[in-house]
Formats: sequence, structure tokens, C-alpha cells
Amino acid sequence: MTTLATPAPAKVNLFLHVGPVKPNGRHDLDSLVAFGGIGASDYVKAELADEISLTVNGPFGADAGSVEDNLVLRAAKALQQASGVRAGARIELQKWLPVAAGIGGGSSDAAAVLRRLTELWGVDRAHARAISPGLGGDVLVALEGAPARMQGEGERVTPAALPWISALLVNPRVVCPTGPVFRAFDGDGGGADFSEIDPWPEFSSAKALGTWLARQRNDLEAPAIRLVPQIGEVLDLLAQQRGALLARMSGSGATCFALFAELAEAERASIILKQERPDWWAVPTRLGGERWT
Repeated sequence: MTTLATPAPAKVNLFLHVGPVKPNGRHDLDSLVAFGGIGASDYVKAELADEISLTVNGPFGADAGSVEDNLVLRAAKALQQASGVRAGARIELQKWLPVAAGIGGGSSDAAAVLRRLTELWGVDRAHARAISPGLGGDVLVALEGAPARMQGEGERVTPAALPWISALLVNPRVVCPTGPVFRAFDGDGGGADFSEIDPWPEFSSAKALGTWLARQRNDLEAPAIRLVPQIGEVLDLLAQQRGALLARMSGSGATCFALFAELAEAERASIILKQERPDWWAVPTRLGGERWT
């Protein structure tokens, strides 16, 4: 029986500018997104079956909530309905990424299963693109699986040419749900200074990218730190690491990252942080030119 497997890589918001809350309760965004490599990923397997089913395991599987509410299952059923196929799939999700961590684990998982099911069922990926915005703001960019600028509510995705840059992803093993962070942002009157970046620069090197990103921001960082003070501790430790070009929170938290010109620098920082905080999740990886198809 045909079985297809794929990584569902961590999504990293290299910057995240957030507009004020809109009448529909959502926010316009302007963000540069890149994806982690092997080691900074969940994994999805799918094989043909009569019906759609999902099992979840892995180090963070117990944190993923009920299977019935899992975005992977919702994505599979939505694709089945949109494409009109009668086939099902037996899906296995291995959770290696922290949950509610600001790195789009659930969205990347959903995108990964959409990529594999379009292949397994022999349906046009246009169906997957059409349903992605309704599944969540990060699903469409994760479906494309390459560095991109994400705007609007996540429905405007433009490919971005980035040099390879190394990163250390760190999570203090504390959940930071998206909803409370956005509500705190709104309560502060957030988004009043929102503006999209124009013109968009070209980056000749990892160092040039890091220098430019240092002039940007993550607008959700301050409200997230108030809700989860451990995020501030993570950022402080990352900023102290030798060779760190930038330390920033990703998405709505609590995962933070430091950027480095060389992977060896990220790996060295990972060893140091694991010695100081052995209970934290810390993974060195590379961000940039790879595309997950």
C-alpha cells in the first residue's frame, strides 16, 4: 500500500508587524516567514484507506489536544469535500514541535497533510490552496513551504528570496496561546503605527539579512512577555550568545530564535543553553532557501 511521508517544518516569523483589530476580530499582518530544516519539524504520514483517520504521537503528542479537534483532521476532511474524492486516508502525525509555541506547528501539520493527500488522492493542489485560508492564517504560507512575505490576514503570500541563515529555536516549554496574546495587544491599543514595508530590499548575505531584520520588530513580543515572563528570559539568554545577530520571538510566542551567520555558532549556542536550561526545548537549524513540496 502506498504510504507518503513528509516533514512539517517549524514556521519562523523573522519579523511580524500587526495592524489594529478589524471588525471581523482579525488583524492585518506584514511578516517575513521562513521554515526550519530537518530536526525542527513535525512529521506526517498518510496512506490510502476507506475513511479518514488520525493518530497522534511523538514527544509533544500528548499536548496536541483531542484528535477530533486537530487541524490535520479538519484539513483532510475539508480537502476531501472540496475535491469530491471518495477515498480516505490513514494519517499519522508525529509531534516533535512544541504546541501553542508561535512556530505554526498546527498550521504546518495541516499544510503537510494537504500536500501529501493531493498526491495520494491525485487531486489538483488548487483545491488545497482554496481551503487553506479558512483553516488558519498560516496554512497557506506553510502549504507553499518556502520563504515568503505574508500580508493581509495571511491570504497574500509572495515568495521571498533569502540567503541561508542559521538559527537556534528555543522554547521554555510553556504554552502561550495565540488568543490571549492578541487580546493583550488589542488592549494596549496595538497596531496604531502599522504600515507595510516598502520597498522590499534584497539581501546579499546572512549578515545583511540579520542587520535589516534588527530594524524590524515582532509587535506581539511585549504583550506575550507580560503573559509569559519566561519569554523575556529566553530572549536575554539568546542575545548573550556569541555570534548572535538578532534575538526575537516568533509569531505569538513562546518560541524565540537567535540568528547566526554560521550553523556551528547556532549549534554551540544550543549546547550552552541546554546546559543552563536542560528543561527547555532548543533546536539549531537553517532557514532560507529550502522548499518543502
